[in-house]
Amino acid sequence: MSAEELLAEYASGRRDFREVDLSQAYLFECNLQDADFQGSNLSRIYMPYANLGRANLQKAILHGAELSNTRFQSVNLTDVDLTQANLFRADLRNCQLQRANLFSANFQSADLRNADLSFADLCGANLDSSNLDQAKLIGAKLSRCTLFRAQSVDLDGAEVDSTTVFPDGHRFEF
Repeated sequence: MSAEELLAEYASGRRDFREVDLSQAYLFECNLQDADFQGSNLSRIYMPYANLGRANLQKAILHGAELSNTRFQSVNLTDVDLTQANLFRADLRNCQLQRANLFSANFQSADLRNADLSFADLCGANLDSSNLDQAKLIGAKLSRCTLFRAQSVDLDGAEVDSTTVFPDGHRFEF
């Protein structure tokens, strides 16, 4: 499916886009609230400043996606693949990110308040200056993860090691 077809069908009222291939699509500043992209291939998509509020992206593939400043409020991102995605300053408040693959993703200055990151793979992720107030990190893997200047981080139950950079800039000595 092309970006043009997607936007035309969305404008006509369609919201079910499960298992579509939109890899490498250009969707700058698009509004796709309440859309269902479950299981879709959105790898390397260019979608900064988009509005995906309340969308379903469960099990979607967003490997290497450009999603800076995108609004994801209350989005289902359970089991999503955001490996190496750029989510700089993205709004991920109240998102479900359980078991998500967030390996080497950039969440710098992102808003993750009330997000559920339980059992997510955040190895190598950059959470520098992000807001993690009330975020759940139980079972989250934080090896090589940078949390420098991150706000309100609760690491109870998270998997950290000597390569994890904590909010104060230090590493934990085991």
